[in-house]
Amino acid sequence: MTPKLAVLASGGGRSLENLVLEIKTGNLDAEVAQVCVSNSTCGAIERANRLGIPCEIVSKKLFPELQQRQQALLGILQKAQCDLVVLAGWLSLFPLTEEWEGRVLNIHPALLPAYGGKGFWGHHVHDAVLRDKAPISGCTVHFVNREYDMGATILQEAVPVLPTDSSDDLADRVFEAEKRVLPEAIRLLLSGRVRYEENSSDWA
Repeated sequence: MTPKLAVLASGGGRSLENLVLEIKTGNLDAEVAQVCVSNSTCGAIERANRLGIPCEIVSKKLFPELQQRQQALLGILQKAQCDLVVLAGWLSLFPLTEEWEGRVLNIHPALLPAYGGKGFWGHHVHDAVLRDKAPISGCTVHFVNREYDMGATILQEAVPVLPTDSSDDLADRVFEAEKRVLPEAIRLLLSGRVRYEENSSDWA
């Protein structure tokens, strides 16, 4: 049976579309069965609709209390019978339960543990890298635990930071790495070559 993925997004949904492309070209044996977004203005909604993927909004407007949002999200994932959850620009802490341990991945636009944690997302990350004049940046795919960006690393890819870079320049270069690293991490997990073991990545 083809593994089912859920993609959670709070932005434009570029990683979602990249995963669908990887699946269509035969590079990833999976199905994106569900998309969840955190607000009604996410570009990921349009992408999901265009790609024919069910999309649910789990927003503060619809679910004012945090516990309501968490319960709604977990209910959607359970109903869709997803095997793996991919956080692709999802800006909320995932309500990890024992059932989902080792089955939730996040893609982060930096080489963790650098430039990770609450408040470090999107251009906030790239601005900080440029401010510090770091020579390299990159992206990290990691298992999700109960703290922001603290789960066990699965894969990373470094990219150079150029003296002429703007935040947008660096973001574009990092995203090109993300397009390679995220599908590969999913392949590794679904094939059993890597698994979650007591907040670490266990390699077969």
